[in-house]
Amino acid sequence: MKDIFYFGEKIKGFDVRVFNEREVRASAGILFFFVMIWFMNAWLIGNFYITKIFVVAFLLDFFIRIFVNPKYAPSLIIGRYFVQNQKPEYIWAPQKRFAWIIGFVLAITMFFFVVVNNIIGPINLFICLSCLTILFFESVFGICIGCKIYNFFNKEKAKFCPGGVCTVKTKEEIQKINFLQIWIVFLFIVFVISLPIFGIIQNNKFKNTYIDTTKDTQTILSNKNILVPESDRCKVPEWAIKIGHKEMRKLHHNCK
Repeated sequence: MKDIFYFGEKIKGFDVRVFNEREVRASAGILFFFVMIWFMNAWLIGNFYITKIFVVAFLLDFFIRIFVNPKYAPSLIIGRYFVQNQKPEYIWAPQKRFAWIIGFVLAITMFFFVVVNNIIGPINLFICLSCLTILFFESVFGICIGCKIYNFFNKEKAKFCPGGVCTVKTKEEIQKINFLQIWIVFLFIVFVISLPIFGIIQNNKFKNTYIDTTKDTQTILSNKNILVPESDRCKVPEWAIKIGHKEMRKLHHNCK
């Protein structure tokens, strides 16, 4: 049984169990993608059916990571598949267990509220945003928020962190940010914010147009701005009604 139930891999040259950061990060990206789908479905169209499915899947994945063996967690297996040709980057296992316990607690809380009791409220939104934030930082920046918290509660600090951030080192020249770069980012943000403020980009609603396929090409090209009758343009297809997208489709098509 000890060949199955263990946490972290023994790698030559390391005196502690470790994980491959590349597959952990890939796994975080996969989970981020699906959590975003569940969040958007719940937030935009009020569809919590998909949320319930993903909560169960998320909970099961983290249960396997913590209580069985991360090697057999579905998301980590998929992550390993995609990065199997990349050189491994090893990270310390204990800090990941702590981080994943945080994820497991969030998942089991969502399971209790959404799946078991069918409760919808601010707590769900907070937990979902927390998951998205943690997964985003892990997958995009390689920053493990749970690992950062780990150092506050353990005398033995984390070792072998992603990118070697646990060890004190001097930044190389290619890693440094100079004053000009900071100003470029600042001016870029100011420019983007100013677009709507100064009316450079206006919030005009798009016009819905149609092409009469019974006419020849020349006529079609010269009549692209003919508006669809209100009754036809605002008619919601049956498939949109079935998925609960009726009101959102009307909004997208500027219908009352």
